[in-house]
Amino acid sequence: MISNSTTWLRGAGAGRQSSKRLIQQMMVAAALLFMAHGLFGQLTAAEKTAWLGDAPATAPPLASDLSPELTRKNVSHAIQKVADWQLTRAEAGFNQDWTFAALYIGFMAVPKAADEKKYQDAMLQMAKKFNWQLGPRLAHADDQAIGQTYLELYFRDHDPAMIAPTRERMDAVMALPDDPEKPLWWWCDALFMAPPVLAKLSRATGDHKYLDFMDHEWWITSSLLYSPQNHLFFRDKSFLGKHEANGSDIFWSRGNGWVFAALARVLAEMPRDYPSRPKYLAQFKEMAEEIASLQGADGLWRPGLLDAAAYRLPENSGSAFFTFGFAYGINSGILDRAKYQPVVQKAWQGLLSHIYQDGRLGCIQPIGAAPGDFTSTSSYVFGTGAFMLAGSEVYRLAH
Repeated sequence: MISNSTTWLRGAGAGRQSSKRLIQQMMVAAALLFMAHGLFGQLTAAEKTAWLGDAPATAPPLASDLSPELTRKNVSHAIQKVADWQLTRAEAGFNQDWTFAALYIGFMAVPKAADEKKYQDAMLQMAKKFNWQLGPRLAHADDQAIGQTYLELYFRDHDPAMIAPTRERMDAVMALPDDPEKPLWWWCDALFMAPPVLAKLSRATGDHKYLDFMDHEWWITSSLLYSPQNHLFFRDKSFLGKHEANGSDIFWSRGNGWVFAALARVLAEMPRDYPSRPKYLAQFKEMAEEIASLQGADGLWRPGLLDAAAYRLPENSGSAFFTFGFAYGINSGILDRAKYQPVVQKAWQGLLSHIYQDGRLGCIQPIGAAPGDFTSTSSYVFGTGAFMLAGSEVYRLAH
């Protein structure tokens, strides 16, 4: 996701920080302005659309009809409340960008009890509008993410035309030579965008070449960006050697959320006897243990995982992706229920506390490449997509 550089200075409450801390944050902000890989504040046209999200100056009242008790009735009600609000607001602006692709994935995950047909029908109309085509950039993972929804619709309706363009595109990508200087998926977010497409395509076609290619590229990216000491991913190689104000390495909450959710979605498609599956399981379990240890008292995670005190608000897109990953891990038997269900329960309760009466989910950081500042009303489509995805697995966990 090529996106704008973000400011690290806290808004309200910054005056309470020491001058030394403020100077450190200013230095980090200055460094981020000049990061490599095209992060010079340039957004694509799709990333600038008004349909993407906003942050009203005046907060509406918080929802009063939600319960954190994990019953399927309660969970489905929360999912539907957010989904209805987002569909009404965003449907006219549907596009093929990664931002909306994450939203579509959430809509496809809505359980039957929360009126899944309405959202899946909206996704079918979206797919037909775009003639089942991916985004314009051949090899860019962001433009391939929408293929996940096309494939899920294919699994429902079994029309080969639904996935023909996706298969053609991925065949073309697989024919490209590896570039040692710039891996195909050079930023960690890409692991959510493209690998699940390839894993699903392998299942849809019965051809393991897609899974094998995904496996090859995953571990190239992992070797570059995964910290075996921290069990977290750097956003991209420009973050290696950069530090938070407290001196810790910079690990972005949403970036690691993308990866943790991607591992869950890939494992869900990967045959149990696939040779390298144990490596994915090991990485998933390592990340789960580390991420759980960083959970805040409110059940959520701050934008910078290793310097939570520097950020006044939780970040709900990353937090929702983490919630999805933990709940999936429990439901699939990968993670220990006794250890991790309390993590899910706290996280779900935390997420619910940021839903407004109209269905808006707040505390979602806008497009970025690093931990940044935002307001409590800030809501963007990729974050609500993450919430619906989390809800789908929390629903399975509920009674």
